[in-house]
Amino acid sequence: MNVIPPLDLTQQFSLIQAEVNEAVSAVLASGQYVNGPINQQFEQEFAAYVGTPECVVCNSGTDALYLSLRAYDIGEGDEVITTPFSFFATAEVISMVRATPVFVDIDPDTFNLDVAQIEAAITPKTRAIMPVHLFGQPVDMTRLMAIAQRHNLRVIEDCAQATGATWHGAQVGSIGDVGCFSFFPTKNLGACGDGGAITTHDPAIARRMRMLREHGSHVRYYHDEVGMNSRLDAVQAAILRIKLRYLDRWNSQRQAVANRYQELLQAIPGVVAPRAIAGGLSVWNQYTIRLTQTQTDGGDRRDRIRQALQQQGVSSMIYYPIPIHRQVVYAGLGYGAGSLPWSERVATEVLSLPMFPELAPEQQEAVMYALKDSL
Repeated sequence: MNVIPPLDLTQQFSLIQAEVNEAVSAVLASGQYVNGPINQQFEQEFAAYVGTPECVVCNSGTDALYLSLRAYDIGEGDEVITTPFSFFATAEVISMVRATPVFVDIDPDTFNLDVAQIEAAITPKTRAIMPVHLFGQPVDMTRLMAIAQRHNLRVIEDCAQATGATWHGAQVGSIGDVGCFSFFPTKNLGACGDGGAITTHDPAIARRMRMLREHGSHVRYYHDEVGMNSRLDAVQAAILRIKLRYLDRWNSQRQAVANRYQELLQAIPGVVAPRAIAGGLSVWNQYTIRLTQTQTDGGDRRDRIRQALQQQGVSSMIYYPIPIHRQVVYAGLGYGAGSLPWSERVATEVLSLPMFPELAPEQQEAVMYALKDSL
């Protein structure tokens, strides 16, 4: 049986292997493995790509979010509005700075924060909004920024899954106060290990984040505040410089894969395809469908279909089986069952199909045949 994986990085590497080998060898020969010229070159190139004057690289997307909250002095007694349907790190970093995450339900068609519900969640303690451009789909940043400006709130864009996505032509990460990116290997722009970056138009905020990532130090051995160790190693920066040159090409291929999925899914009942939002360009880090439940399904339709797909050689993923507000660690926040209904419902319905730039049309057809047979 030819198994179709959810992600295949081997084809990508075969395309750039010679360039990567040469770049990595050059870094190793230089002896400059941390914060060297390669890192600075990548910061400049990534800032230019996103459309901001500043980029600060760090160890992970999680660190990027954490450093951003720290740079704006968001902490104990503050609230940050965000989505409950995301990877746990989105809320985790808010708790790490001792602020409180305030969850707003999602739009079931895009899986993103429902912007129409944000204003009702704002209180005198609210300091920031943290939208997540989930699965590569941009949030409606026009409406969100208008709300933030009316209430004098910071906007920290979680762009971990959306490098290259745009909103009315502007790159995500260039619209809010800061943009936070992950270079985890599964991302559209992925390193061969962990990595992250923050983009901003504010040089003072960038300077503070550089200090915070270096143990709170501008000058070695002199510390202005308690920071952290969050540096991107030069090997990863060298690899990311190469991959950045291919990113638009790979994102275009992802869009073609998504378009084929949209066409193939039209005739399949009980399957809800993701909807691209007007004004936004998605880069489809994941292609996530909803498998709607009926009263006779017993609540496990998605899981039964996923198992049937696996038996036919089609691998899939569930992002995310438990919304953040229902995690044990946040039980004390008072979000009971049914409090954020769409987030809770889609968690039982979502299934991410194989998605990577090199996914062939015949592989997609095989996925669809297996899906039809599994319903």
